[in-house]
Amino acid sequence: MTAFRYTLWLIMTGLCLISPSANADQTDARLDPLFAQLKSITDHRHGTELSNLIWAIWLEVDDIEARQRLHDGMIAMDRGEFESALQHFSSLIQRSPGFAEGWNRRATLHYLRGDYASSARDIKQTLLLEPRHFGALSGLGLIMIRLREPDAAIIAFEKALAVNPHAANVRYHLERLRNLVQ
Repeated sequence: MTAFRYTLWLIMTGLCLISPSANADQTDARLDPLFAQLKSITDHRHGTELSNLIWAIWLEVDDIEARQRLHDGMIAMDRGEFESALQHFSSLIQRSPGFAEGWNRRATLHYLRGDYASSARDIKQTLLLEPRHFGALSGLGLIMIRLREPDAAIIAFEKALAVNPHAANVRYHLERLRNLVQ
């Protein structure tokens, strides 16, 4: 085990002891130190590992029914069963309106369906609940590309990179857009 992974394991183990899963989601106490590390490290591989840990925490929800709706919605979306996924995510949001990842998953679904206005509305709610949600910020950038709003896309991607400087796909889109608008 590398020194970084061992340190990360120690941090996560300690935080798990002081932060029960009932507090999981965007309000979880484990997130603040992970975001601080994400900004301070320079190794891309470690940044990716931290990003994945953050995503895992964002996906945690203490309500069993909400967890099932999230799971079922993600499976349906992966299968291309968009109407079913929409029902699951909407039901999840109705049950747990303070759960940012529910809004983000529905925003992703709306984006895949080409409903950019609904996607942007759900991204707005995601960011109200979790302003550091680099996935939602990246999604907003992708919407702005589709709407042919490169300046707005650049702003969204810059915000995403400010939170997560290790998001290679965001960096790619940002560099490409900057070259286009010059």
